[in-house]
Order: sequence, then structure tokens, then C-alpha cells
Amino acid sequence: MRDILDPITKWWEANDTFGLATVVRTYSSAPREPGAAMAVSGAGEVVGSVSGGCVEGAVYELAAEVTASGQPVLRRYGISDDDAFAVGLTCGGIIDIFVEPASRQRFAYLGEIAEDVRQGIPVAVATVIEGPGIVGARRIIWEGDRTAGSLGAGDRLDAAVDDDARGMLAQGLTGVRRYGPDGERRRDELAIFVQSFAPAPRMLVFGAIDFAAAVAKAGKFLGYRVTVCDARPVFATKSRFPDADEVITDWPHRYLSGSATDERSVICVLTHDPKFDVPLLEVALRRPAAYIGAMGSRRTHEDRLARLREAGLTEAELSRLRSPIGLDLGARTPEETAVAIAAELIQLRWGGTGRPLTATTGRIHHGSVPADRQAPAGVADDRSA
Repeated sequence: MRDILDPITKWWEANDTFGLATVVRTYSSAPREPGAAMAVSGAGEVVGSVSGGCVEGAVYELAAEVTASGQPVLRRYGISDDDAFAVGLTCGGIIDIFVEPASRQRFAYLGEIAEDVRQGIPVAVATVIEGPGIVGARRIIWEGDRTAGSLGAGDRLDAAVDDDARGMLAQGLTGVRRYGPDGERRRDELAIFVQSFAPAPRMLVFGAIDFAAAVAKAGKFLGYRVTVCDARPVFATKSRFPDADEVITDWPHRYLSGSATDERSVICVLTHDPKFDVPLLEVALRRPAAYIGAMGSRRTHEDRLARLREAGLTEAELSRLRSPIGLDLGARTPEETAVAIAAELIQLRWGGTGRPLTATTGRIHHGSVPADRQAPAGVADDRSA
């Protein structure tokens, strides 16, 4: 829902009632992840997507019906049959979509949630989507002890969901959790969809060179909050890096030492100068990050490893370094190199092979399939699409 918050907030502020459709569960090769959303205004305007086009027409009609009736609906869309006009997913996946009417009265905290997301304040939204409770009941959970709203079944359910939602928020996770009517974790009659709006992951780009400008642009496109850092003020300027969220003039290792990173963070070292690289990588390789890559030739890489070993880094720490940076695409220009780096980030995130799809078999969408994304009993699970 993050990508449609701005337009639906305008509808909300105008006191419009609109249909909000959210992907809450996916199985197999579904094209969108939980949290993807589409909304239909009272005037019939559409924003967002729930399936990349497969079932948007059917969801549009359902959203209009839900807006008129005021009753939320949980609907499953599965694999298309032989009828060309059947409503299904041609990719072979299965998605569960929760469609609800939304307005200032029904979603009282939407404006505040949108503002928190814009400011990078972590917030989670828990919604009853199925079961004996009040379907559509919603609770908002922030870090600390702050909450708003209720799931409608008493304090015990609210407390159980609060605990789980804060854990999911800390990890940036979105998905369905199941409980008993009073929050019992060993029961599963009640389904709660928890959507986490954690701040965007960070991309830290060190080295204010032309390659950094291209990498910053690619990082922003992929949804990162991008920082470019260089010790040279004449190069580290906002005009040279218009796509970066911030441009910092500081020694790279000093800036990184005082910066927060987590398991989602990306660190790209593009300086390929030992006086910057080595002290910076000493810090980077000893802190949490999803990806640490460094630019340079293979000869530069070997020299860099020798210097880092002399500085006391272990082989386990050095094994985290992706160098030379990026996938082997034959990239030469800054823009091509940025694509190679972006491709490696995507490959590592989802477990792809990096090979052409024409040379592979089996599933296109890689990665483990959690229990709540495995195809339910009696539903075909075609993972070759």
C-alpha cells in the first residue's frame, strides 16, 4: 500500500469512500508480494496493482461492489483454466486479496499513517481479514507502547497482536498471523493481516564519482534511501547527485562508524583508493548489512584483501565482501555498472541464479516459500511459471 498512499490519502481527505484491495497472502508464483494494493475511488479512478494485470478487472468490479455494500470481502484468485475469459493468474500462482471500503470513518488513522510513512516513522497496521471476529476491524501499532484502535475481541487479542506486530515491524515483515478469538496463539480460527511500514532500507554509496551517481539513481529506483558520502567537498554536492536523499561530506569510515545500518542495508564502496577503502571496509565488514560491495579490478581486490588481513580482519569477515562489485554483465559505462550492481542486489535478495531464464528450468520466482505461502490443500501448485 505504500506506493498508493499519496493518492488514497487525497481521497480520504476529500471524505470520499473508496474500495481498497490488498494482497494478504500469496502462494507459489504469484506476481505481487503481500502488501501490494489497488484502490478504486468513488468516481471509478484506479491506482495501484494487485497482480500485474491478471485479475485487476475482477478486483475493480469487486471493489465497487464492496464500496456500495460496505461489507469487506476476502477473495482468492487462482490459476486460470482453459477459458480465455476466466479470472485467474496466468503465472500459475494463487493470491488472497482483502477488499474493504475505506473512508475517514472506516480508516480513521490513514492520514496519520501516511504522514508517518513519509517521515520514516515505523508503523504497523493489523486488520481482521477472516474468522469469528469483526472482519475489517483494525489496530495501529507503533514502536514503544503506542497503539490506536482495536481488533474488536478484547484486550487479550489486541495484546497478542501488538507483540507480534512489533516483532514483524522490527524486521520489516508483512503477512498473516492466526489466533484464537481471544488471542490464543495455539489456535487459528482468526486471521489477522499485519502490514509493516518500516523505513526504506538504506543504500550507502561511498565515492563521489560518476559511477556513484548512476548507482544512486538505480538504488532509488529499487526503493532504497540513498546516501552518497565522500571526503572531498568539491565532489560531494547535491547537484552532482540529484537522486540521492542526502549527500555527506566526511571521511567515509568516520561517517559509517556513526551511522545506523541493519540487515537490510546496502554498502557500495566505489572509491577504489586504499586510503579510503581499507579503513571504510574495516568498519563495514564488522557491522550488519545485507550487501557490502567494492569496485575495482581483480588486482585491486587482491591488494585490498591483503591490506584488510594486515588490519586484522578474519576470513569470515572478508567472505562478506562482494568484489569486484556486481554481476558479470560485461558492463562498462557508469549506467551499465549500476545495472550490474542492482542485478546482484536482486539476485541475492531472492536467490536467483543470475543466468538467462532461457537457460534455466523450474520456477521463475526464486526464494523459499514460507508456510503461509504454500498452496493450500486441494489447490494446484504450479511453480514452473
